[in-house]
Amino acid sequence: MPSVGSRVSIRYRLVTDPEHALTDVVGHVEAVSPQVLVRTKSDGVVEIAPDAIVAVRELSHRPVRASEIRALEHAAALAWPGTEQQWLAGWFLRSGVVSGTAYTSRANSAIPLDFSAAVADLPAVVDWYRDRGQPAWLAVPERLLRVSATGVKPTRVMVRDVADVPSGPGAVLTGRPDADWLAIYERDVPVEVLTAVIGGEVTFAAVPGAAVGRGAVTTAPDGTRWLGVSSVRVHPDRRRQGHARTICAALLTWGAEHGAEQVYVEVLADNEPAIALYESMGFRLHHDHRYIEAVNLLGSPPGPSL
Repeated sequence: MPSVGSRVSIRYRLVTDPEHALTDVVGHVEAVSPQVLVRTKSDGVVEIAPDAIVAVRELSHRPVRASEIRALEHAAALAWPGTEQQWLAGWFLRSGVVSGTAYTSRANSAIPLDFSAAVADLPAVVDWYRDRGQPAWLAVPERLLRVSATGVKPTRVMVRDVADVPSGPGAVLTGRPDADWLAIYERDVPVEVLTAVIGGEVTFAAVPGAAVGRGAVTTAPDGTRWLGVSSVRVHPDRRRQGHARTICAALLTWGAEHGAEQVYVEVLADNEPAIALYESMGFRLHHDHRYIEAVNLLGSPPGPSL
């Protein structure tokens, strides 16, 4: 069951109905025990017995248009563009290869950022990556491409307003990750990939010896300045001491100083501790995305993006 405050769609049995008919409710969760309480726009608070629930689907915290998803994803792609990029039809192709090795899914995937992006373009996308010795992975945000493949790495994109949050003592910001930053980050991602950004600014935050994070401010086609918070890592010996929160607060302050209006994080759907942290900081679900290998869609009939 999604946490209190989440916006959900719940299908449940009407236990007072002799045939146990099903009905649906959409609203924000106000309680999950002993009864599930959902506040709707039109019907007030609906009370549901947990054992009557058939299915639950978490929705964006507020209704989100496809154009808003496309705009945010455009800004996010500029924040992780890899070391080589190209537009192909409506697709933005990214490759983050250094010394023959590709680093990170975000920097090595094609994303449908224009209305014209279609499955029919995929043979050319596959060829582009094949020329670089890479498999063609697609980053597919919900509602931007008409495909049914499940994919891998289901990811929650969570957002909140940027506020001028005091960063507190101990957070250091630099333009490039140094050896200590990289040691805490632990992932083998080259500096060339970490520092790459198109038309924006990037910074690296650290609580020395304890935690690190990356921030990038880029502009969406609708003019919104977005701060992307990523690469947040805490040293195993320094966890549960508030360091991740300190890193995020420092990046929010930096983002506000660089004109960001909104901030997003991308979190794997099964990373419950990270989701709980970001929810406690006011982040809410905006949309989901996943990664699909393009060859798995080549047998699908062509279809335009939504």
